Amino acid sequence: PDPTRLDDMATPPASTKTTLTQRLRAHAADRWPDYRIETRFRGQFAYIDAVDPDGDTSPLCRLSYAGSASMWGFAFYRASHDDYQNNFLPTGGSAGTPEDALDCAAGLYLQ
Repeated sequence: PDPTRLDDMATPPASTKTTLTQRLRAHAADRWPDYRIETRFRGQFAYIDAVDPDGDTSPLCRLSYAGSASMWGFAFYRASHDDYQNNFLPTGGSAGTPEDALDCAAGLYLQ
């Protein structure tokens, strides 16, 4: 399935949602220890936010589930438009690991 096409995507199972949240929190704890990562799910999408020590929340990105817990479509949060836009990861693909997506978005917004 193509993770950038909405009609190709399914809703992730509960186990995948739990695993995704755990993976992202563990990864962020090593790279951005001052932030807590929150994950919200709606349909095939996982919305990733960073919460700073003061409790302020910053949207980072949206991941699109395409049937694999290890490969997700990627969209940046655009504060200027208050929306998400499909984008490419530094690896060159429009889909990648959740950690690649977090590194890309958090590297932009949390540095």
